[in-house]
Amino acid sequence: MKQQVALAAVTTTAATVMAVVALVRQYWKAKQDRQWGKCQRILRKFARDCSTPVPKLWQVANAMVSDMGASLSSSDEATSSLNMFVSYASPLPTGINEKGMYYGVNLRQTKILMVCGRLQGKNQPISDLYVDEVPIPSSVMIGTSQELYDYIAAELVKFSSAHPEKDDEASANDKKLGFTVSSGDDQSTAISGSHIKLKNFAADTTGVKDLITGMNRALEKHGLKLRVHALVDDIVGNLAGGRYYDKDCVAAITLGMGTNAAYVDTTQSAPRWHDSLPKKGEIVVCMEWGNFNTCHLPITQYDTSLDAASSNPGHRIFEKMISGMYLGEIVRRVLVRMAQEAALFGQNVPPKLLIPYLLRSPDMAAMHQDTSEDREVVHEKLKEIFGITNLTTMTRELVAEVCDIVTERGARLAGAGTVAIVKKLGRIANRRSVIIMEGGLYEHHRIFRNYLHSGVWEMLGNELSDNIVVEHSHGGAGTGPLFLAASPTPDS
Repeated sequence: MKQQVALAAVTTTAATVMAVVALVRQYWKAKQDRQWGKCQRILRKFARDCSTPVPKLWQVANAMVSDMGASLSSSDEATSSLNMFVSYASPLPTGINEKGMYYGVNLRQTKILMVCGRLQGKNQPISDLYVDEVPIPSSVMIGTSQELYDYIAAELVKFSSAHPEKDDEASANDKKLGFTVSSGDDQSTAISGSHIKLKNFAADTTGVKDLITGMNRALEKHGLKLRVHALVDDIVGNLAGGRYYDKDCVAAITLGMGTNAAYVDTTQSAPRWHDSLPKKGEIVVCMEWGNFNTCHLPITQYDTSLDAASSNPGHRIFEKMISGMYLGEIVRRVLVRMAQEAALFGQNVPPKLLIPYLLRSPDMAAMHQDTSEDREVVHEKLKEIFGITNLTTMTRELVAEVCDIVTERGARLAGAGTVAIVKKLGRIANRRSVIIMEGGLYEHHRIFRNYLHSGVWEMLGNELSDNIVVEHSHGGAGTGPLFLAASPTPDS
């Protein structure tokens, strides 16, 4: 009897334990389902807030066209989020008569890139192309402006000696030296109108004309028959290269860690600078379109928090939505919210996930473009960057979907900006317009590139989409100064 009672007690206890275990499992399953449902709701709302249907894209494009006109207007009452300025690099190469060896310099944050190559006219590609990137010593960076110019000239002596002109290319007169400036990710090196900012140098700001004068003085001192005629942003150099290869090239856009655009217009379109421009002819306008802002941009709470925490809140809003510097950070902020409010990566938020800008856009692009069945690249990147392991396939898919939403929005907005430039020029309806793209984001992120192209096509439709040709720049990275050196000397 006692054995039967004991057996019954054990059986009852076992049944109770099993029931408790079942209840616990049911509780955790219900909790996980609620958390996953919360993740899905966050994702769906994010997707809605980021959506860029064609009417929205046209609102953005039209607002940009309006701001472009206002920025070029002579009226003091015209307001614009853009602070465009005219570059004096026009006229640009024709691609027909430019022949011979040309030299150029690209000033970067802490380096100079020297380039030379032989052009053969008739839109033929560059031959004998040589590129050399040289770091700028710290002693030069803390020295005077003239010490910087002397250093560049001395390096050019060595570079041109290693890659000289042929005897029949040598000229008795000084040749033009193409000179461009690359804006850093933090705009530490940038041209703004008549001034150039050199944040990493002791002489952090100088006039463009002063730099040209000082540079030419250094070139003459070192015995070089090269002279700088214009100092421009490297986006203008890219545009010069585009025009060399195709006379219908009207704009160049950089989509890398930063972003910018430049386009060709007429002097009549820029009344603000009429007094300093030729009476007629083409000009090159540098847009600084990263500053563009309008109420029509699909800004989310994650964009707002990113902007507030940035070093320049309220500025460069367009850039913060489309450039490689920020796309990975937007993804990280969405994942942080999912981790905090819906335990996406477990009950504890991975500490590294809270570190701003730890997710770089190239890594985000690698996850986005992962085509493996179980999203193995997503798993590897999250483990490598944030120390996150043991992810389900569903979680990996969700992370990839966040990457897709951010990428699609950025690319389609860049496409809207592309259409805006062509509309400003009045070329959409009946003229072929080539837009060249430069930068790692466009070149290496295939899905971003496809979304940009499809956005332009959707905006224009079958009838007009062939009028805008978007293509990767020719000649290779850093060749812009070379094409500027080959361009005719401007009148002003």
